[in-house]
This record gives sequence, C-alpha cells and structure tokens, in this order.
Amino acid sequence: MKYDVLLPRIHIHMNRFSSFFRKPLWRDNRLLLALWLAVAVAGSLIKGLRGSYNNYLIFKGTFFHALDGLTLFGSYPAEYADSNHYGPLFSLFIAPFALMTDVVGITALMVLCTLALYFSVRSLPLDDGKKAFVLWFTLNELFTAVAMQQLNILVAAGIILSFSLIERERDFWAAFFIVLMTLIKLYGIVGLAFFFFSRHKMRLVLSMLFWGVALFVAPMAISSPGYVVSQYAAWIADIGSKNGDNLMSLYQNISLLGIVRKVSGGTYSDLWVIIPGLVLFTGPYFRVSAWRSLSFRLSMLASVLLFVVLFSTGSESSSYIIALTGAALWWTITPTGHTPLNNALIIFAFVLTSLSPTDIFPRAIREGYILPYALKALPCALIWLKLTWEMWRCRYDSGHSPAYLQGFTPVP
Repeated sequence: MKYDVLLPRIHIHMNRFSSFFRKPLWRDNRLLLALWLAVAVAGSLIKGLRGSYNNYLIFKGTFFHALDGLTLFGSYPAEYADSNHYGPLFSLFIAPFALMTDVVGITALMVLCTLALYFSVRSLPLDDGKKAFVLWFTLNELFTAVAMQQLNILVAAGIILSFSLIERERDFWAAFFIVLMTLIKLYGIVGLAFFFFSRHKMRLVLSMLFWGVALFVAPMAISSPGYVVSQYAAWIADIGSKNGDNLMSLYQNISLLGIVRKVSGGTYSDLWVIIPGLVLFTGPYFRVSAWRSLSFRLSMLASVLLFVVLFSTGSESSSYIIALTGAALWWTITPTGHTPLNNALIIFAFVLTSLSPTDIFPRAIREGYILPYALKALPCALIWLKLTWEMWRCRYDSGHSPAYLQGFTPVP
C-alpha cells in the first residue's frame, strides 16, 4: 500500500478512535480508577505469588541495610541479584513496605505508585476526554512497570505533580516533589524545567532549599549523620559506575543514546548526542512570550517526560511509563492537530514501544532486533523530535490556545 494512501486511512481510523474517549462511559473516573487499581493489584500478585520479585527485595534490603549501617550500594547475593541504585532517602521511603510481608508490601507499594500517577494525570489542566486518553494509552505500559516492581511509575507522577502544583501556584509542594524524586532517583531533577513557569520563583527556590535540607537529613532517623553523608557520596560514585555498565547492556540504555550507540557500534562520548539534544530541548525556553500559553507549557511537560528517558543510559523497558505518558500528552495537545503523520506516530509508539515486550509481539523480532538495538525507544524519539520542532516553530498566543503557522489548521 502506498504511503500517501496509508496515512489518510490511519488518520480516519484515529479520528474514530479518539471519539471513543468522548463517550461518557470510557472517560468515567470510577471506571478508569478501578482499571488502574486492578492492573496494580494483578501485576503485583502475579509476581508476588510466584516469588518473582527481585527488585522488591532490593528495595526492602535498603531499609534493613541502613538500620545495620551497611552500604546501600553493595552486592548481597544471598539476598538478591543485582544491587541498589536509589538514593539514601529511599531507605526511609521504603520502610513501611519493608515491614510488611513481601506479597503485601509489593502490592501496597505498587498501588501507591499507581494511585500517584493516576491522580497526577487527573490533576493536569486538560478536559476529561484528553485525560482519559492518556490513562487508557498508558495502561499496558503501567502493567509492564508494575510487573517489574519499578518506581518509574512514581517518578512520572512526581514530574507531573511538580508541573501541576506550579500551575496552581502551590510552589512549596511542587518543590517537595522535585526534591523528593531527585533524592530518590535523579530523574526527578527534571522538575526544575518548570522553574521558569512559576509565578513565585523566589518562593520556589526557598522551598527547594527547605525541602533539600529536610529530606537530605531525613534518613538519619533510622541511621546516623555520618552514615547518611557517606551513603550520598557512595551513591554519586555508584551512578558514575553504573553509567559505564549500561552503555551496551541488552536491558539498559533503551534510549535514543542507546539506539545511536548500539546501531553504530561506535566508541565515543555520549556528549556528542546529549549536547545537541540539550540545545533542541532548551531552545524553546528563549521564546519567553510563549510561556504565557498553557498549550506551550503542557508541551514542555510532554518534552520533559520524553527527554528524561531518551537521554539516559539508565533507561530500561519499565522507564517507558514515563515517556509514553509524555507521548500520549503530546498527541492530545499538539498544535499541528491530529494529522495523518501525528496519528501514525502515536500508533507506532503503542505498537512498538508498548507492545514489543509482550507475547503479542513476535519473539524473533523482539530478541533479534528490538532488544539488541534499543528500538523500543525509536517511536518516542521520533515523537520528541516532532514535538521539539513544533515548540521551535509554532507561535503561541498569550492565552491558552496556540496560534498556527501558515499551513497548519487548529485542532477542533
């Protein structure tokens, strides 16, 4: 089938598909919440009852190792495979769950993470149909992250909540989520990208200083000051070491960085990719007049959610609950409308990014091409480049609706 015939057909079917989310039943909050909780509980129990929860054992171990004054970043083969890479604050965060039985602890943790992401999406300044689309679109990826007992669900929630709270002028609590997620997993630092959108920048800075001190010392409640300081130093060293280990790993560096490295097979510094990426990412900030537009700010949120995964060597399959949330958000707000190209990109993301880890996808393709070349990242990389182009080129008015360059038509 020719390209010029295929794209219009995709466009027609996607328009029909999007109308699905305008029907009251499918955007009903209770139905969506029930489905998300069902995924959290089912995914946890499937792994928990099988005894397949190594990541949770790592999480749980950080609490008991902190109590005993042991390093948080060492190898403990008698307890679990691999090692911990979360910050010292995580040892305190995980404490209530570590004290539960394993299956209950896993389930409670995943339910908390799921509720956090669900309500963070609900907090966005979007109509109910667009929120419903984001929640339906990411449902399968949520299951992937839950099954792997991953905190990336909570990271996505923290990034979105920091944006939403700044929008609502609740900078004190926005600062809390930025600092909390940064001290647990460095991904959270991207919440600083919304600093320029704050109407109370000094309040935000002072709040981050307050929470930075409060949360830095918080793990001392279960250990000692000297131990906590030493573990933060060890964490920084661990991050540097892990970065080198990730570069050609089959299950790590599933990112734009990973695609370039694994396809080229080259030995070079990732800065050759990261620096151009940072230029593309930060360029739209110079369009100061666009900051007043809600559409522009939401576009920046989508860009942040994609960027943090695409430009990290630590990205793995479960990290894409963050990136796909950004991709779904982009599709609901793109100033270029639901064109055949945009519809093709979001379908490509669902098929390759979301479905490739499942048994629906042919195993030979998954193991022969997708894993070795980090191709799960490809659709999100294309969406991020398209989104970045829009943020560089599209004009935004002073209100909530984008104005369009010549050749574009607004979304109805």
